[in-house]
Amino acid sequence: MKKLAAALVLLAILAVARLAGVELEKPDTDVPAMASAAPAGEDDGSLAQALADRANDVQVQGTGTVVRVLPDDNDGSRHQRFLVRVAPDHTILIAHNIDLAPRVAPLAEGDTVSFFGEFAWNEKGGVVHWTHHDPAGRHPAGWIRRDGQLFQ
Repeated sequence: MKKLAAALVLLAILAVARLAGVELEKPDTDVPAMASAAPAGEDDGSLAQALADRANDVQVQGTGTVVRVLPDDNDGSRHQRFLVRVAPDHTILIAHNIDLAPRVAPLAEGDTVSFFGEFAWNEKGGVVHWTHHDPAGRHPAGWIRRDGQLFQ
């Protein structure tokens, strides 16, 4: 029963996102193989499922529209931060480590970005981080794509 309810929530999220013109990212073939577990050309549904489950520490892949560029977080490792609308009524925070990866630039409200990273639910909707390579090789390599340019 729990799986059926999760599947129905996922389908509802996908339907609303499609009506609003928001689609989950389909992996590109030039993204490194270890960056994404989804087969090339298939929508893995991971972001919609993570949102439905209010999941933590799960790899997700998605696409959305930048609705706000926030100031960098300079405490500890520096992170570029921006809010992305991934469904009509849902935004998430992207926290991109700019000590380990290049800044997504230029970046402005209205830009479409695709991403692969680790999702953590919070009461504001969630955050995606680990959108970069792991120098130690212990974590899946994440990425952000804007206008065909890959930042990882």
